Amino acid sequence: MDLFTIREAIPGDEAAILGFIRELAEYEKLLHEVVATEADLCEALFAENSVAHALITEVDGQPVAFALYFYNFSTFAGRKGIYLEDLYVQPDFRGKGIGRSLLKKLAQIAVNSGCARFEWAALDWNQPAIDVYTGIGAVPMEEWTTFRLDGEALKAFAQDCIPRSLLSVTFRHTFSTLCLLSVFPGLKPLAVEWRTFSSLF
Repeated sequence: MDLFTIREAIPGDEAAILGFIRELAEYEKLLHEVVATEADLCEALFAENSVAHALITEVDGQPVAFALYFYNFSTFAGRKGIYLEDLYVQPDFRGKGIGRSLLKKLAQIAVNSGCARFEWAALDWNQPAIDVYTGIGAVPMEEWTTFRLDGEALKAFAQDCIPRSLLSVTFRHTFSTLCLLSVFPGLKPLAVEWRTFSSLF
């Protein structure tokens, strides 16, 4: 069996990490969504106010796997947690315990840093990964549905509160009226159609 070591990522690893991300995205049939650059990863992982962390697995000094994670927070537990964004092992090195060892290392980091939990997501068709996760005692959160805002929908919501594709002409008029009220509280509109406004929430 190939011997491997796990270490923290350091500046200069961003090219290897981006390569892993692209390989993972290709496996997940999502390569077209990868827009990250080495500069983006360098800023996120190694800048003074970095927001993410990464582990690298090496065999004979060559990176063959990685895990990228960040800290979140549980309001119920009142403590931080670790969220695993990506874990990837190159095909030639699978079946050697590398993925499980990365998970164990992250679990140790979580325990040693006082985290309440360690979470991640898996594609529902990736049964080999799911089997590994359940095998270490992880539980699928089947009662939860993940929601995401990104791209144009995120920008639209940030600017108008509801993406324009979801707005009827009536609602756009209503929302504009409410925005005017927030800026000019003395303004007295003829009518505000609350039924249309509330039906979307």
